[in-house]
Amino acid sequence: MSSDAPQPGLARRLGTGDAVVIGLGSMIGAGVFAAFGPAAKAAGSGLMIGLVLAAAIAYCNAVASAQLAAAHPTSGGTYAYGRERLGPWWGFAAGWGFVIGKTASCAAMALTVATYAVPGPGWLQKIVAIAAVLALAALNYRGVTKTAVLTRVLVALSLIALAVVVVGIFASGVHVDRLGGWGALTSSGPYGILQAAGLLFFAFAGYARIATLGEEVRDPRRTIPRAIPLALGITVIVYAVVGLAVLTAFGPDRLAAATAPLTEALQATGAGALAPVVRIGGVVAGLGALLTLIAGIGRTSLAMARNRDLPGWLAAVHPRYRVPHHAELVLAVVVCALVATTDLRGVIGFSSFGVLVYYAIANASAWTQPAAQRRWPRWLNAAGLVGCLVLVATLPWQSALAGATVFAVGLTARAVVLARR
Repeated sequence: MSSDAPQPGLARRLGTGDAVVIGLGSMIGAGVFAAFGPAAKAAGSGLMIGLVLAAAIAYCNAVASAQLAAAHPTSGGTYAYGRERLGPWWGFAAGWGFVIGKTASCAAMALTVATYAVPGPGWLQKIVAIAAVLALAALNYRGVTKTAVLTRVLVALSLIALAVVVVGIFASGVHVDRLGGWGALTSSGPYGILQAAGLLFFAFAGYARIATLGEEVRDPRRTIPRAIPLALGITVIVYAVVGLAVLTAFGPDRLAAATAPLTEALQATGAGALAPVVRIGGVVAGLGALLTLIAGIGRTSLAMARNRDLPGWLAAVHPRYRVPHHAELVLAVVVCALVATTDLRGVIGFSSFGVLVYYAIANASAWTQPAAQRRWPRWLNAAGLVGCLVLVATLPWQSALAGATVFAVGLTARAVVLARR
């Protein structure tokens, strides 16, 4: 299960700008190009209220993660913080939630890339998605600085594409009537809005990637608390503008049924000539998210393997490239299997379940920090914890059942392994 051979450590090569870009790459690709459709199906125009709720809970989680990362600048994110502040079982639950939730996110991002790159058929999309996973896993294998450089390029291209979408839609006129009026915002009821918030939370979780890179950030006690809120704030603004534009383009009903919503929104407003730009943007945004997801999951797996919560073989760090290469290779294989057997919308809800549990434990961990380590008021931790649990409870029942089952399997397996030891 484990190896006693000494392993080289990770290298601190990332500055504040690199950390912000990695967070942006994780979030922008996830939400704008994938999560609006399922959220519109749950809440209609009320998805904008869900977006605000998801952003508020994400902010609570972000400051908890930043505060913890400043005090514990090591790989693993909330897995490490949970072990330190609450105990090994809570740490394992957080790490397990992150690994399974974000592995599902990798599959979602690979499928998003394929959906925008190849309109069809389905089998060809899956081949393209698998190729994207293998290519980016190979790039991550070569080192985190290459990951940061490529992510910077992909984020810039994504933002350009989103600007084209917004300008193209609003150039045809702002059709506020397609939102359905004030009554339509709450027509789905509290449950629908909360479910939309839970699905959209999938889009905001990329700031965790900054914390999981704690061993590779220069001056982490200063860099991480600055980078996480900044990346989240930029993302919230982008999401709000794009979400409003898409809703006014063709209304919530068509958005709920759209497979490539930004492209279809341009076509609905007569700006279909810009669709190729959006398809390119969807591809590069998905690639950016997938690239940073692979990096983050690899580091959490590394931390769990160091503590024998995952097989010790996964703790290996490449002697030249200084990355957790065994963990990233296994991840690539698992994600390819998911891509071949799942669909995009089902994966989003499952991913949200795992990540919400992860952040609930992050908030609980931050609550226990002494005054000397606190940078934000404690009530934000309580609000984040309650918010995460509420969103978990309102996810689609299929997603909640699948997530609870996988959690039960992981916790049971850990109990069996510990008993045998």
